[in-house]
Amino acid sequence: MNLLLDLPVPTAVLDVLAHGLLGLAWWQVLLIGLVLTHITIVSVTLYLHRHSAHRALDLHPAVRHFFRFWLWLTTGMTTKAWTAIHRKHHAKCEQAEDPHSPQIHGLRKVLWQGAELYRAEAGNAETLSRYGHGTPDDWIERHLYSRHSVLGVGLMLIVDVLLFGALGLALWAMQMAWIPFWAAGVVNGVGHYWGYRNFEAQDASTNLTPWGIVIGGEELHNNHHTYPTSAKFSVKPYEFDIGWMYITVLSKLGLAAPKKTPPRLVYGEVRPVADDKTLEALIAHRYEMMASYARQMRTVLRQQTTAAGEGKGMLRAARRWLHRDAEKVPAAAAPQLAEARAAYPVLDKMVTMREELRQLWLTTGRSREQLVADLQTWCHRAEESGIAALREFSLKLRAVRVAV
Repeated sequence: MNLLLDLPVPTAVLDVLAHGLLGLAWWQVLLIGLVLTHITIVSVTLYLHRHSAHRALDLHPAVRHFFRFWLWLTTGMTTKAWTAIHRKHHAKCEQAEDPHSPQIHGLRKVLWQGAELYRAEAGNAETLSRYGHGTPDDWIERHLYSRHSVLGVGLMLIVDVLLFGALGLALWAMQMAWIPFWAAGVVNGVGHYWGYRNFEAQDASTNLTPWGIVIGGEELHNNHHTYPTSAKFSVKPYEFDIGWMYITVLSKLGLAAPKKTPPRLVYGEVRPVADDKTLEALIAHRYEMMASYARQMRTVLRQQTTAAGEGKGMLRAARRWLHRDAEKVPAAAAPQLAEARAAYPVLDKMVTMREELRQLWLTTGRSREQLVADLQTWCHRAEESGIAALREFSLKLRAVRVAV
Protein backbone atom coordinates (compact mmCIF):
# COMPACT_ATOMS: atom_id res chain seq x y z
CA MET A 1 0.00 0.00 0.00
CA ASN A 2 2.82 2.44 0.88
CA LEU A 3 4.48 1.65 -2.42
CA LEU A 4 1.33 2.62 -4.26
CA LEU A 5 1.15 5.92 -2.39
CA ASP A 6 4.77 6.66 -3.21
CA LEU A 7 4.26 6.22 -6.96
CA PRO A 8 4.35 9.55 -8.84
CA VAL A 9 1.10 10.83 -10.31
CA PRO A 10 1.45 10.96 -14.10
CA THR A 11 1.97 14.45 -15.45
CA ALA A 12 -0.94 14.00 -17.86
CA VAL A 13 -3.32 13.33 -14.98
CA LEU A 14 -2.14 16.41 -13.10
CA ASP A 15 -2.51 18.48 -16.25
CA VAL A 16 -6.11 17.27 -16.72
CA LEU A 17 -6.94 18.08 -13.10
CA ALA A 18 -5.45 21.55 -13.46
CA HIS A 19 -6.58 22.55 -16.94
CA GLY A 20 -9.09 19.94 -18.04
CA LEU A 21 -9.19 17.96 -21.26
CA LEU A 22 -10.10 21.06 -23.24
CA GLY A 23 -7.47 23.36 -21.70
CA LEU A 24 -9.61 26.48 -22.06
CA ALA A 25 -8.92 29.94 -20.65
CA TRP A 26 -11.05 31.25 -17.79
CA TRP A 27 -13.09 33.55 -20.02
CA GLN A 28 -13.89 30.68 -22.36
CA VAL A 29 -15.11 28.58 -19.43
CA LEU A 30 -17.20 31.53 -18.24
CA LEU A 31 -18.88 31.86 -21.65
CA ILE A 32 -19.59 28.12 -21.71
CA GLY A 33 -21.01 28.42 -18.19
CA LEU A 34 -23.38 31.19 -19.27
CA VAL A 35 -24.59 29.06 -22.18
CA LEU A 36 -25.11 26.01 -19.96
CA THR A 37 -26.97 27.95 -17.28
CA HIS A 38 -29.14 29.52 -19.97
CA ILE A 39 -30.10 26.04 -21.17
CA THR A 40 -31.09 25.27 -17.57
CA ILE A 41 -33.24 28.42 -17.41
CA VAL A 42 -34.91 27.48 -20.71
CA SER A 43 -35.56 23.98 -19.35
CA VAL A 44 -37.27 25.45 -16.29
CA THR A 45 -39.43 28.02 -18.08
CA LEU A 46 -40.44 25.91 -21.10
CA TYR A 47 -40.67 22.46 -19.59
CA LEU A 48 -41.34 22.80 -15.86
CA HIS A 49 -43.30 26.06 -15.91
CA ARG A 50 -45.19 26.50 -19.16
CA HIS A 51 -45.58 22.83 -20.09
CA SER A 52 -45.81 20.87 -16.84
CA ALA A 53 -47.24 23.30 -14.29
CA HIS A 54 -49.69 25.22 -16.49
CA ARG A 55 -50.28 22.98 -19.51
CA ALA A 56 -49.94 26.05 -21.72
CA LEU A 57 -47.54 24.29 -24.07
CA ASP A 58 -47.21 20.86 -25.63
CA LEU A 59 -43.67 19.60 -26.23
CA HIS A 60 -42.41 16.75 -28.37
CA PRO A 61 -41.50 13.70 -26.22
CA ALA A 62 -37.85 13.96 -27.23
CA VAL A 63 -37.71 17.62 -26.16
CA ARG A 64 -39.46 16.83 -22.88
CA HIS A 65 -37.01 14.08 -22.08
CA PHE A 66 -34.01 16.23 -22.93
CA PHE A 67 -35.23 18.89 -20.48
CA ARG A 68 -35.86 16.26 -17.78
CA PHE A 69 -32.37 14.83 -18.25
CA TRP A 70 -30.72 18.27 -18.27
CA LEU A 71 -32.51 19.38 -15.09
CA TRP A 72 -31.47 16.11 -13.41
CA LEU A 73 -27.86 16.93 -14.27
CA THR A 74 -27.88 20.61 -13.36
CA THR A 75 -30.42 21.05 -10.54
CA GLY A 76 -31.46 17.72 -9.05
CA MET A 77 -35.07 18.95 -9.15
CA THR A 78 -37.87 16.56 -10.04
CA THR A 79 -40.78 17.45 -12.32
CA LYS A 80 -43.42 16.44 -9.79
CA ALA A 81 -42.02 18.48 -6.91
CA TRP A 82 -41.43 21.64 -8.95
CA THR A 83 -44.84 21.41 -10.61
CA ALA A 84 -46.68 20.80 -7.35
CA ILE A 85 -44.95 23.65 -5.51
CA HIS A 86 -45.60 26.11 -8.32
CA ARG A 87 -49.26 25.14 -8.65
CA LYS A 88 -49.67 25.59 -4.91
CA HIS A 89 -48.04 29.03 -5.18
CA HIS A 90 -50.74 30.08 -7.65
CA ALA A 91 -53.55 28.48 -5.68
CA LYS A 92 -52.48 30.03 -2.35
CA CYS A 93 -50.66 33.12 -3.63
CA GLU A 94 -49.59 35.42 -0.79
CA GLN A 95 -51.60 33.47 1.76
CA ALA A 96 -50.08 31.68 4.70
CA GLU A 97 -49.84 28.44 2.67
CA ASP A 98 -47.88 30.06 -0.18
CA PRO A 99 -44.55 28.17 -0.26
CA HIS A 100 -42.44 31.23 -1.13
CA SER A 101 -44.28 34.53 -0.71
CA PRO A 102 -42.19 37.58 0.30
CA GLN A 103 -45.36 39.00 1.86
CA ILE A 104 -45.42 36.01 4.22
CA HIS A 105 -41.76 35.06 4.66
CA GLY A 106 -40.14 38.44 3.94
CA LEU A 107 -38.18 39.47 0.86
CA ARG A 108 -34.76 38.75 2.38
CA LYS A 109 -35.64 35.13 3.19
CA VAL A 110 -37.19 34.37 -0.20
CA LEU A 111 -34.36 36.08 -2.08
CA TRP A 112 -31.47 34.42 -0.26
CA GLN A 113 -33.11 31.27 1.11
CA GLY A 114 -35.58 30.47 -1.65
CA ALA A 115 -33.94 27.10 -2.27
CA GLU A 116 -34.44 26.14 1.39
CA LEU A 117 -38.13 27.09 1.16
CA TYR A 118 -38.40 24.96 -1.99
CA ARG A 119 -36.76 21.94 -0.36
CA ALA A 120 -38.99 22.24 2.70
CA GLU A 121 -42.13 22.25 0.57
CA ALA A 122 -40.80 19.44 -1.63
CA GLY A 123 -40.87 17.28 1.50
CA ASN A 124 -44.58 17.97 2.04
CA ALA A 125 -46.31 14.79 0.85
CA GLU A 126 -49.72 16.49 0.83
CA THR A 127 -48.49 19.17 -1.58
CA LEU A 128 -47.05 16.58 -3.96
CA SER A 129 -50.22 14.48 -3.84
CA ARG A 130 -52.66 17.36 -4.30
CA TYR A 131 -50.81 19.47 -6.86
CA GLY A 132 -48.39 17.07 -8.55
CA HIS A 133 -50.84 15.21 -10.79
CA GLY A 134 -50.09 14.67 -14.47
CA THR A 135 -46.31 14.59 -14.08
CA PRO A 136 -43.99 11.84 -15.42
CA ASP A 137 -44.21 8.48 -13.66
CA ASP A 138 -42.33 6.23 -16.08
CA TRP A 139 -39.55 3.76 -15.28
CA ILE A 140 -36.68 6.22 -15.64
CA GLU A 141 -38.43 8.78 -13.45
CA ARG A 142 -39.11 6.27 -10.68
CA HIS A 143 -35.75 4.50 -10.79
CA LEU A 144 -33.33 7.28 -11.69
CA TYR A 145 -34.49 10.91 -11.85
CA SER A 146 -36.58 10.94 -8.67
CA ARG A 147 -34.86 8.14 -6.79
CA HIS A 148 -31.28 9.30 -7.39
CA SER A 149 -31.58 13.05 -7.87
CA VAL A 150 -28.15 13.69 -6.32
CA LEU A 151 -26.51 11.35 -8.81
CA GLY A 152 -27.17 13.75 -11.68
CA VAL A 153 -25.47 16.78 -10.14
CA GLY A 154 -22.60 14.53 -9.04
CA LEU A 155 -22.16 13.35 -12.61
CA MET A 156 -22.20 16.99 -13.77
CA LEU A 157 -19.39 17.76 -11.30
CA ILE A 158 -17.22 14.97 -12.71
CA VAL A 159 -17.85 16.10 -16.29
CA ASP A 160 -17.05 19.75 -15.46
CA VAL A 161 -13.77 18.85 -13.74
CA LEU A 162 -12.70 16.49 -16.53
CA LEU A 163 -13.40 19.06 -19.25
CA PHE A 164 -12.31 22.25 -17.50
CA GLY A 165 -10.03 21.19 -14.64
CA ALA A 166 -9.98 23.36 -11.53
CA LEU A 167 -12.16 25.97 -13.26
CA GLY A 168 -14.75 23.23 -13.63
CA LEU A 169 -15.37 23.42 -9.89
CA ALA A 170 -16.28 27.11 -10.20
CA LEU A 171 -18.42 26.34 -13.25
CA TRP A 172 -20.27 23.60 -11.38
CA ALA A 173 -20.86 25.90 -8.39
CA MET A 174 -22.35 28.51 -10.74
CA GLN A 175 -24.61 25.90 -12.30
CA MET A 176 -25.81 24.75 -8.90
CA ALA A 177 -26.51 28.31 -7.68
CA TRP A 178 -28.13 29.62 -10.86
CA ILE A 179 -31.69 28.35 -10.39
CA PRO A 180 -31.80 28.81 -6.58
CA PHE A 181 -30.80 32.46 -6.99
CA TRP A 182 -32.59 33.55 -10.15
CA ALA A 183 -35.73 31.42 -10.04
CA ALA A 184 -36.27 30.61 -6.37
CA GLY A 185 -34.89 33.95 -5.19
CA VAL A 186 -35.31 36.72 -7.73
CA VAL A 187 -38.52 35.65 -9.51
CA ASN A 188 -40.33 34.34 -6.45
CA GLY A 189 -39.08 37.15 -4.21
CA VAL A 190 -38.42 40.36 -6.12
CA GLY A 191 -41.08 39.40 -8.67
CA HIS A 192 -43.70 39.85 -5.94
CA TYR A 193 -42.16 42.91 -4.41
CA TRP A 194 -40.62 45.36 -6.87
CA GLY A 195 -41.14 46.28 -10.52
CA TYR A 196 -43.89 47.55 -12.79
CA ARG A 197 -47.39 46.18 -13.25
CA ASN A 198 -49.31 46.08 -16.50
CA PHE A 199 -52.36 44.60 -14.81
CA GLU A 200 -54.08 44.75 -11.46
CA ALA A 201 -53.78 41.01 -10.85
CA GLN A 202 -55.17 39.55 -7.63
CA ASP A 203 -51.68 39.39 -6.09
CA ALA A 204 -48.59 41.58 -5.80
CA SER A 205 -46.79 40.14 -8.84
CA THR A 206 -44.59 42.53 -10.82
CA ASN A 207 -42.66 42.61 -14.07
CA LEU A 208 -39.00 42.99 -13.19
CA THR A 209 -38.02 44.34 -16.62
CA PRO A 210 -39.76 44.53 -20.01
CA TRP A 211 -37.04 42.29 -21.49
CA GLY A 212 -37.27 38.67 -20.39
CA ILE A 213 -33.81 37.48 -21.40
CA VAL A 214 -31.69 36.52 -18.38
CA ILE A 215 -34.38 34.38 -16.73
CA GLY A 216 -35.98 33.08 -19.93
CA GLY A 217 -38.97 35.43 -19.88
CA GLU A 218 -39.82 34.84 -16.22
CA GLU A 219 -39.01 38.52 -15.62
CA LEU A 220 -42.52 39.27 -16.96
CA HIS A 221 -44.08 37.89 -13.79
CA ASN A 222 -47.11 40.19 -13.50
CA ASN A 223 -48.10 39.26 -17.05
CA HIS A 224 -47.80 35.58 -16.14
CA HIS A 225 -49.90 35.87 -12.99
CA THR A 226 -52.55 37.74 -14.97
CA TYR A 227 -52.68 35.08 -17.69
CA PRO A 228 -51.17 31.98 -16.03
CA THR A 229 -52.26 29.52 -18.73
CA SER A 230 -50.63 31.52 -21.53
CA ALA A 231 -47.51 30.11 -23.16
CA LYS A 232 -46.43 33.66 -24.01
CA PHE A 233 -45.44 36.05 -21.22
CA SER A 234 -44.98 39.30 -23.16
CA VAL A 235 -48.11 41.36 -23.84
CA LYS A 236 -46.91 44.86 -24.72
CA PRO A 237 -45.14 45.86 -27.98
CA TYR A 238 -42.04 46.87 -26.04
CA GLU A 239 -41.80 43.61 -24.07
CA PHE A 240 -39.67 40.66 -25.15
CA ASP A 241 -39.98 37.09 -23.90
CA ILE A 242 -37.03 35.00 -25.07
CA GLY A 243 -38.85 31.86 -23.92
CA TRP A 244 -41.60 32.63 -26.44
CA MET A 245 -38.93 33.06 -29.13
CA TYR A 246 -37.68 29.53 -28.41
CA ILE A 247 -41.26 28.22 -28.48
CA THR A 248 -41.78 29.85 -31.88
CA VAL A 249 -38.61 28.19 -33.23
CA LEU A 250 -39.58 24.79 -31.79
CA SER A 251 -43.08 25.19 -33.22
CA LYS A 252 -41.71 25.76 -36.71
CA LEU A 253 -39.69 22.56 -36.29
CA GLY A 254 -42.78 20.64 -35.18
CA LEU A 255 -41.39 20.16 -31.68
CA ALA A 256 -43.77 22.40 -29.70
CA ALA A 257 -47.35 23.60 -29.85
CA PRO A 258 -48.56 26.51 -27.70
CA LYS A 259 -52.11 25.94 -26.49
CA LYS A 260 -53.00 29.43 -25.32
CA THR A 261 -51.70 33.01 -25.54
CA PRO A 262 -52.91 36.23 -23.85
CA PRO A 263 -56.36 37.34 -25.06
CA ARG A 264 -56.26 39.95 -27.80
CA LEU A 265 -58.32 43.10 -27.26
CA VAL A 266 -60.40 43.95 -30.32
CA TYR A 267 -62.54 47.01 -30.97
CA GLY A 268 -65.42 47.40 -33.42
CA GLU A 269 -68.16 49.92 -33.95
CA VAL A 270 -69.47 51.62 -30.81
CA ARG A 271 -72.72 49.89 -29.85
CA PRO A 272 -75.73 52.17 -29.25
CA VAL A 273 -75.96 50.75 -25.73
CA ALA A 274 -73.91 48.25 -23.76
CA ASP A 275 -75.43 44.78 -24.16
CA ASP A 276 -74.69 41.19 -23.17
CA LYS A 277 -71.86 41.01 -25.73
CA THR A 278 -70.32 44.11 -24.17
CA LEU A 279 -70.52 42.49 -20.74
CA GLU A 280 -68.96 39.30 -22.09
CA ALA A 281 -66.10 41.24 -23.68
CA LEU A 282 -65.55 43.33 -20.53
CA ILE A 283 -65.26 40.25 -18.34
CA ALA A 284 -63.04 38.41 -20.85
CA HIS A 285 -60.72 41.41 -21.15
CA ARG A 286 -61.15 42.85 -17.66
CA TYR A 287 -57.44 43.16 -16.96
CA GLU A 288 -56.75 45.01 -20.20
CA MET A 289 -59.82 47.21 -19.70
CA MET A 290 -58.81 48.14 -16.17
CA ALA A 291 -55.32 48.93 -17.45
CA SER A 292 -56.97 51.21 -20.02
CA TYR A 293 -59.01 52.82 -17.24
CA ALA A 294 -55.80 53.38 -15.26
CA ARG A 295 -54.33 55.26 -18.22
CA GLN A 296 -57.39 57.52 -18.27
CA MET A 297 -56.95 58.10 -14.54
CA ARG A 298 -53.34 59.11 -15.08
CA THR A 299 -54.48 61.60 -17.74
CA VAL A 300 -56.91 63.17 -15.27
CA LEU A 301 -54.24 63.15 -12.57
CA ARG A 302 -51.81 65.03 -14.81
CA GLN A 303 -54.49 67.61 -15.58
CA GLN A 304 -55.29 68.03 -11.90
CA THR A 305 -51.60 68.24 -10.98
CA THR A 306 -50.99 70.99 -13.54
CA ALA A 307 -53.73 73.12 -11.99
CA ALA A 308 -53.13 72.08 -8.39
CA GLY A 309 -50.65 74.69 -7.22
CA GLU A 310 -49.87 73.90 -3.59
CA GLY A 311 -51.67 70.56 -3.81
CA LYS A 312 -49.16 68.99 -6.21
CA GLY A 313 -47.32 67.18 -3.43
CA MET A 314 -50.54 65.58 -2.22
CA LEU A 315 -51.41 64.35 -5.71
CA ARG A 316 -47.94 62.95 -6.31
CA ALA A 317 -48.14 61.03 -3.02
CA ALA A 318 -51.50 59.54 -3.99
CA ARG A 319 -50.58 58.79 -7.60
CA ARG A 320 -49.27 55.28 -6.95
CA TRP A 321 -52.52 54.11 -5.37
CA LEU A 322 -55.38 55.86 -7.19
CA HIS A 323 -55.72 53.09 -9.77
CA ARG A 324 -55.25 50.16 -7.37
CA ASP A 325 -57.92 47.89 -5.91
CA ALA A 326 -59.03 49.12 -2.50
CA GLU A 327 -57.73 46.02 -0.72
CA LYS A 328 -54.26 46.54 -2.27
CA VAL A 329 -53.80 50.01 -0.79
CA PRO A 330 -51.59 49.76 2.32
CA ALA A 331 -52.85 51.30 5.54
CA ALA A 332 -50.02 53.83 5.54
CA ALA A 333 -51.09 55.22 2.14
CA ALA A 334 -54.85 55.29 2.82
CA PRO A 335 -54.90 58.75 4.52
CA GLN A 336 -53.03 60.38 1.62
CA LEU A 337 -55.38 58.78 -0.87
CA ALA A 338 -58.46 59.86 1.10
CA GLU A 339 -57.10 63.41 1.35
CA ALA A 340 -56.54 63.62 -2.41
CA ARG A 341 -59.99 62.27 -3.17
CA ALA A 342 -61.63 64.74 -0.80
CA ALA A 343 -59.73 67.68 -2.32
CA TYR A 344 -60.30 66.72 -5.96
CA PRO A 345 -63.86 65.53 -6.74
CA VAL A 346 -62.96 64.54 -10.29
CA LEU A 347 -60.40 62.02 -9.03
CA ASP A 348 -62.83 60.82 -6.41
CA LYS A 349 -65.40 60.19 -9.13
CA MET A 350 -62.87 58.25 -11.20
CA VAL A 351 -61.92 56.05 -8.24
CA THR A 352 -65.55 55.46 -7.25
CA MET A 353 -66.65 54.47 -10.74
CA ARG A 354 -63.64 52.23 -11.16
CA GLU A 355 -64.72 50.21 -8.14
CA GLU A 356 -68.34 50.10 -9.38
CA LEU A 357 -67.13 48.75 -12.74
CA ARG A 358 -64.98 46.12 -11.01
CA GLN A 359 -67.99 44.87 -9.07
CA LEU A 360 -69.61 43.74 -12.33
CA TRP A 361 -67.37 40.64 -12.38
CA LEU A 362 -66.90 40.31 -8.64
CA THR A 363 -70.57 40.38 -7.66
CA THR A 364 -72.28 37.01 -7.27
CA GLY A 365 -75.97 36.27 -7.10
CA ARG A 366 -77.05 38.63 -9.91
CA SER A 367 -78.42 37.41 -13.23
CA ARG A 368 -76.84 38.19 -16.57
CA GLU A 369 -79.74 40.53 -17.37
CA GLN A 370 -79.21 42.44 -14.11
CA LEU A 371 -75.49 42.78 -14.80
CA VAL A 372 -76.17 44.09 -18.31
CA ALA A 373 -78.58 46.65 -16.84
CA ASP A 374 -75.93 47.67 -14.30
CA LEU A 375 -73.38 48.08 -17.10
CA GLN A 376 -75.77 50.23 -19.12
CA THR A 377 -76.37 52.43 -16.09
CA TRP A 378 -72.63 52.71 -15.50
CA CYS A 379 -71.97 53.77 -19.10
CA HIS A 380 -74.78 56.35 -18.99
CA ARG A 381 -73.42 57.88 -15.80
CA ALA A 382 -69.86 57.89 -17.16
CA GLU A 383 -70.89 59.64 -20.37
CA GLU A 384 -73.01 62.20 -18.50
CA SER A 385 -70.39 62.85 -15.81
CA GLY A 386 -68.82 65.82 -17.56
CA ILE A 387 -65.40 64.11 -17.25
CA ALA A 388 -63.90 63.67 -20.71
CA ALA A 389 -61.74 60.71 -19.67
CA LEU A 390 -64.75 58.83 -18.31
CA ARG A 391 -66.78 59.49 -21.44
CA GLU A 392 -63.92 58.36 -23.67
CA PHE A 393 -63.48 55.15 -21.69
CA SER A 394 -67.22 54.39 -21.81
CA LEU A 395 -67.29 54.76 -25.60
CA LYS A 396 -64.27 52.49 -25.85
CA LEU A 397 -66.03 50.00 -23.57
CA ARG A 398 -69.10 49.94 -25.83
CA ALA A 399 -66.81 49.16 -28.78
CA VAL A 400 -64.86 46.27 -27.27
CA ARG A 401 -65.30 42.79 -28.73
CA VAL A 402 -64.29 39.26 -27.79
CA ALA A 403 -61.47 38.23 -30.12
CA VAL A 404 -62.33 35.19 -32.22
